[in-house]
Amino acid sequence: MASLRAATYNIHKCRGMDGRVRPARIVEVLRQLDADIIALQEVLSLEGEAEGRDQARFLADELGMHCALGENRRLRGASYGNVVLSRFPVRSSCNYDVSVPGRERRGCLRTDLELENGSVLHLFNVHLGTAFLERRHQARKLLEEELLRSRKFEGPRLVLGDFNEWTRGLVTQLLTAEFESADIQLHLQRTKTYPGLLPFMHLDHIYYDNSLVLDRVYLHRSLTAMVASDHLPLLAEFQLPKAV
Repeated sequence: MASLRAATYNIHKCRGMDGRVRPARIVEVLRQLDADIIALQEVLSLEGEAEGRDQARFLADELGMHCALGENRRLRGASYGNVVLSRFPVRSSCNYDVSVPGRERRGCLRTDLELENGSVLHLFNVHLGTAFLERRHQARKLLEEELLRSRKFEGPRLVLGDFNEWTRGLVTQLLTAEFESADIQLHLQRTKTYPGLLPFMHLDHIYYDNSLVLDRVYLHRSLTAMVASDHLPLLAEFQLPKAV
């Protein structure tokens, strides 16, 4: 069986705990992960600008990975949203608006990836809102047939990102009913991961179809990662069946 390493990481616009915007530091962390697929949140990308502004392109070029960008809103003239970096070719991508009126615009980026075994993996990179009622609305939207439950999917689904949910709210309830969960309490014996230096919440999650076999879950806590962003990367390693 082939293996797959996937990561989710909110990079906070490449602004570290020291207040400095350093995309090169994020690259260092991503190289340490050595992941096949990386779901990034809070990425700022102004096309044609220097590395500090066109972060999606800079990170993809430095790592030599394919890139898909899902813009959720404009910020200071730049595209701001979710990004997927992948060692596998991107067949297609679609950014879904899961925003709630009166709240910050939020999105879910679906990226269809062509794996080495010829199958397709449907990756959903999620960044949900910070308000309780906002997330309840977004939870129901995620599980609509136009989004996670689409009948057009050919292969397994992998849902990961910053869900901004640290208790067992409706998002967690609905997703654990639909998917397997890479539960950090079960695999890491911990319930808090954010912020990295003094964690008091768990915001980042990974969900997957049962055709993927979970081998390992871990939180990347290198010295660089502890400073590069207010989040730490969460990783999961899977085994892929020959035909999925």
